[in-house]
Amino acid sequence: MRVPTLGFVLALCVSVAAPAAAQSTDALMGELVRDVEAAQKKIVGLANALPAEAYAWRPGDGVRSSQETLLHVAADNYFIPAVMGVTPPAGSTIDGKDYKTTIAFEKRSLSREEVIAELEKSFAFLKQAMSEFPAAKMDAEFEAFGRKMTHRHMWLLAATHLHEHLGQLIAYARVNKVTPPWSK
Repeated sequence: MRVPTLGFVLALCVSVAAPAAAQSTDALMGELVRDVEAAQKKIVGLANALPAEAYAWRPGDGVRSSQETLLHVAADNYFIPAVMGVTPPAGSTIDGKDYKTTIAFEKRSLSREEVIAELEKSFAFLKQAMSEFPAAKMDAEFEAFGRKMTHRHMWLLAATHLHEHLGQLIAYARVNKVTPPWSK
């Protein structure tokens, strides 16, 4: 009887583990996309529920207005993938190497309908970028925001960022006497 060599056993382990790791990465991204879709439904729902006059409301000087917050969400839906090398739509004016482009994006003067359309477009871009991102690159490190991180971390940041601003927008809506659509 022939005993397998250590090299053979290691090669077998690697060949079995690699597809499992890829499946795990694909499963994670699928869950993140579903989470982004849930956040999208609520954020766009709030954008539609807020009356036009509430778009200019802000809780205090120097704090984003409702409209600026909605446009900030859209800007970062473009910016976060752009930081990882995914080219944003030409009309977005977002540059993944220059965060100032997101600030300019959220300061634009748009109608309520244009803000909602921009949100929808940005979510479509974000979900497509997530769905098409190569699983093999998820653990690759790169520099962003002055530190090293993995692409996986950046995609998690994209999802958590949406929930941060969803909470903010819920508070803005409630102050403006708007009940979130899913709470009725």
